[in-house]
Amino acid sequence: MIRPILLCLLLLASLTAPAQEAPKVSLNEAINYAFENNLNLKNAQISLADAKEQIVERRAFGIPKLSVGADYQYFIDIPTQILPDFISPAIYGILDQEGLIDEVPAFSDSGLPAQFGTKHNLTARADLNTMIFDGSYFVGLKAAREFKDYTLQQVLATRQDVKYRVTDAYLPVLFLQENLQTLDDNIANLSKLRFETNAMYEQGFVEQLDVDRLDLSLANLQTERDNLQRQKEVALNALKFAMGYPVDQPLEIEGDLHELVRVVDESWLTNAINYQTRPEYLVAEKGVRLNELNVQLNQSRYLPVLNAFASYQQSLFANKLRDGEWFPTTVAGLSLKVPIFDGLEKKAQVERARLDLEMARNQQRELAQAIELEASNARTSYLNSRERLANQEKNLELAERIFNTTQVKYREGVGSSLELTQAEQGLYQSQQNYNQALYDLLQAKTALDKALGK
Repeated sequence: MIRPILLCLLLLASLTAPAQEAPKVSLNEAINYAFENNLNLKNAQISLADAKEQIVERRAFGIPKLSVGADYQYFIDIPTQILPDFISPAIYGILDQEGLIDEVPAFSDSGLPAQFGTKHNLTARADLNTMIFDGSYFVGLKAAREFKDYTLQQVLATRQDVKYRVTDAYLPVLFLQENLQTLDDNIANLSKLRFETNAMYEQGFVEQLDVDRLDLSLANLQTERDNLQRQKEVALNALKFAMGYPVDQPLEIEGDLHELVRVVDESWLTNAINYQTRPEYLVAEKGVRLNELNVQLNQSRYLPVLNAFASYQQSLFANKLRDGEWFPTTVAGLSLKVPIFDGLEKKAQVERARLDLEMARNQQRELAQAIELEASNARTSYLNSRERLANQEKNLELAERIFNTTQVKYREGVGSSLELTQAEQGLYQSQQNYNQALYDLLQAKTALDKALGK
């Protein structure tokens, strides 16, 4: 009996437990979350850390290297060598000269086997190597530092791109949320009017047709609301992806489209474009600088390379380790390498590096032209969107006045339900047009921010 009761209690607890409340984030909070969790930005930061380690790696090439080591050999069988038999002929020759033998015997050509060496060979050594001069080293070290700055600019460009991506994904959600709120208000007002109209119908003051028209309008509004709700879920998933937020976790946004509309300084619309405010242009500048250093690096390979080395070692040779004696060996020297002719390989490498530099400069010029075009289009789009919003705001005020007047006339019995329906549809259309104009202005403002690097 205990287990069924326990299961029932657990089930009851799960049913009565409050549902997990979705966290609400503002635009700035969504951007800050993306700065911490967006995978593209994390990879860019990893690349920056790698570039810093490349500086350490390149610097280490010019620092003296010291290493120690030991070699040990134990000869189970000492190697045997065959030596020519020069002893026997010499001895028999002397004996023959002294008349001590009658004749000299014939000797074999196989030679005499002999073993040289000891059972144990042990060597301990220390080696020191250092670079004295290498032109490519100093250029390469400078290039490594420039590459770190280049990667840093890429991080800043990625960070800026993440910010705009999150903003572009956030605005549709906020736009749909504002439309849903407008629809909810319209449904509430229309439901109230339908209740009043139905009461008037029951008293015989209006026809069934008037109630039916309101029911149809309510059904259309509810259908549109359901459609917008599904669109909001799709847009919200896109925002989660841009933020690096788990798609399967709940999330809500908070904010107001009107709060995000800021007055743009008129100088933004007239001043010359400053390319230095665009992170991607700074990346292109660093790319040109890296290609300049690449030309210098290939030219430096025509210079001689001078290295120094030193080695000290102690060697032991013995048949028994405890009876061995250590013998020192010390050597030091220089190594000079002077390139004379390499089949024009370095010349081709220098020319290819110059071509890469020319291409990088052309890409930088093309980017400047693209920024000019983007800024010009963004300014025009912003001005158009600002003017359109002002016009739609006037239209909305007029539609609200018409709807309120028509509603009053209908309640007083001097207006028809058809007039009320037409005024209602005009109001809804004006509300949609106004919200769309407000959303378009925010998008144009975001595009202008991006184009000007604000």
